[in-house]
Amino acid sequence: MATLEIRDLHVTVEADNATKEILKGVDLTVKQGETHAIMGPNGSGKSTLAYSLAGHPKYTITEGTVLLDGEDVLAMSVDERARAGLFLAMQYPVEVPGVSVSNFLRSSATAIRGEAPKLRTWVKEVKETMERLHMDQSFAERNVNEGFSGGEKKRHEILQLELLKPKIAILDETDSGLDVDALRIVSEGVNRVRETGEVGTMLITHYTRILRYIKPDYVHVFSGGRIVESGGAELADKLEDEGYEAYTKGGASA
Repeated sequence: MATLEIRDLHVTVEADNATKEILKGVDLTVKQGETHAIMGPNGSGKSTLAYSLAGHPKYTITEGTVLLDGEDVLAMSVDERARAGLFLAMQYPVEVPGVSVSNFLRSSATAIRGEAPKLRTWVKEVKETMERLHMDQSFAERNVNEGFSGGEKKRHEILQLELLKPKIAILDETDSGLDVDALRIVSEGVNRVRETGEVGTMLITHYTRILRYIKPDYVHVFSGGRIVESGGAELADKLEDEGYEAYTKGGASA
């Protein structure tokens, strides 16, 4: 069973000619087959956690460890982390001019699997996955995210998730900017991956609306750069009723 272990993680970033600590001792374990919702107000450090795990150079790890199946994630390059089984769906997916979606997907699959997927079966797999996500087949020949709407970008992220089959999926505010129909379609894609039992999911969000579609096993409240409370799905209902004020009073959020 794949396991991601985060222990006492501290992360800084350079801002306004000063070093600012964003994460201040994060502890979290995510196992294959589990879904963890990471919730908290703006600026609490949730996205910093996501990008730090993925290896974004903007963020500096000053303390702590991150292990995936006992292997040191922090010693890996970005591409090594992806090959090891870490996947990040970005809050703001970037455009990649000159690279078609079809080439991007097959190149990614080749890098992760160690060999190119057989073309005939791969084309069938991509087509069927796109159909489930209500994506027009013409998207495969468009440049990655170029001219895509917010919903189209998020569906493309989930397309990658379904095709690449990671061990641990980090979904950074996947619900951001989605209308009701797009939210449902994207959530169905995430649930298809979850139902395999082969992926551990970190679902980062401000709001509980996506949790009506994706039921978490655990909910963690993020505030001031650390997890301040954990519980089951009922904790999300409490946050819906009471908000984050109880967790942010008396402490500055990062």
